[in-house]
Amino acid sequence: MYNDAGDLRAFYGSDLGRMARRAIRRKLRAFWPDVSGMTVMGLGYATPYLRPFLGEAARVLAPMPAQQGATRWPEDGRCLVALVHDGELPFPDMSIDRALIVHGLECSEHVRRMLRETWRVLSGEGRLLAVAPNRRGPWARFERTPFGHGHPYTPGQLARLLDANMFVPERTARALHAPPFSWRVVLRSAQGIEDIGDRWFDHLGGVVLVEARKQIYATPGPMAARAPAVLRPVRAGSAAAREASGAARGPLAFAGARD
Repeated sequence: MYNDAGDLRAFYGSDLGRMARRAIRRKLRAFWPDVSGMTVMGLGYATPYLRPFLGEAARVLAPMPAQQGATRWPEDGRCLVALVHDGELPFPDMSIDRALIVHGLECSEHVRRMLRETWRVLSGEGRLLAVAPNRRGPWARFERTPFGHGHPYTPGQLARLLDANMFVPERTARALHAPPFSWRVVLRSAQGIEDIGDRWFDHLGGVVLVEARKQIYATPGPMAARAPAVLRPVRAGSAAAREASGAARGPLAFAGARD
């Protein structure tokens, strides 16, 4: 079940939400340091992490699932948000270069359809970056934040989910090592805590990030056209019946005729 868009907006407007945004955005930018000339899509509630791409990417899109609702973004320019069904994206095939999913995979009731649609709209060289709550992290255990709702994942579970839906996982990271509390000491020390967590307690990060490339399957060449076989019953005692009876293993024999 999706978080409400209004609740998500309120969270990211809080001190704790801004801390989470900074920590996750830092890892996201390490994956995608340059998106110049690309089309970037943020599915779910990804707008807190799309701001760095404005002015750099050729195009930024922010589809939000109807079950979640939508909020206007950005507030200081033309709205880039579209209300969509998470299993039916209104974009042409192979039109997206980078796809970011945040607050989506853990909440959607159509996870496979969401991933297949993401696969469809990604270009041949496209990349998907999935962000989801870490099952082993403390953030998944507190409902006061959006990361405490829905289905959390371990890095292996998230990678296998992507692999089962025609993606090839390539890189994994964790973020959000600071505890999910709005204590002043935590907020002030958040960056230092992230650095320590990256080095010594990486498995306890609040979210998992998995980057995957689109898997392209080779398709066989066109088959030679041939007339369809027409099945017809044959009379007992005929030459066709005697020929078919030698090959048939069941009680009925049919001869294949072609027009």
